Amino acid sequence: MANRGPAYGLSREVQSKIDKKYDPELEGRLVEWIVAQCGPGVGRPEPDKTGFQKWLKDGCVLCELINSLHGANKPIKTIKTSSMAFKQMEQISMFLKAAESYGVIKTDMFQTVDLYESKDLAAVQRTLLALGSLAVTKDDGNYKGDPNWFPKKSQENKREFSEGQLNEGRNVIGLQMGTNRGASQAGMTGYGRPRQIINNP
Repeated sequence: MANRGPAYGLSREVQSKIDKKYDPELEGRLVEWIVAQCGPGVGRPEPDKTGFQKWLKDGCVLCELINSLHGANKPIKTIKTSSMAFKQMEQISMFLKAAESYGVIKTDMFQTVDLYESKDLAAVQRTLLALGSLAVTKDDGNYKGDPNWFPKKSQENKREFSEGQLNEGRNVIGLQMGTNRGASQAGMTGYGRPRQIINNP
């Protein structure tokens, strides 16, 4: 990977706005969850954005995390520590693919460079938050940690109606069609008559 120099002008302004979206409080919650989920073997990062990025950068912790949510049927078979950039990025990509299969939607996913080159760590947080929420919602016994760390996702509330109820519904005029209740022609004059103006002396 080429070393990037400092950003200037508009690029610096854009990067500054992205950096401000990073949430240190959420970082602490995510670290607690990952350690609870994967065990103390994954270690702990230095308590700041740079430490968080270095901890996740090689993809090993992320792969351990997604594997721990699958029980016995693990999606990533081999996790190897490597100092080579392309191997580390490959493991991040494997995590992203497994997270998508788990149910995280594409709009909640970060790009590999967001983490590897520290481009947008707030996006990394969003992906992990979505993953945690999904794990809590699934409630399949694989989630470890405090369920209150993540909001539950809304679930489908399917309703079944009988044929009789459906037929009844067809006979009702919805209010979006308008209503004629309270309408009256009382006091209206015939069409075409001139306006009556009477001067009382």
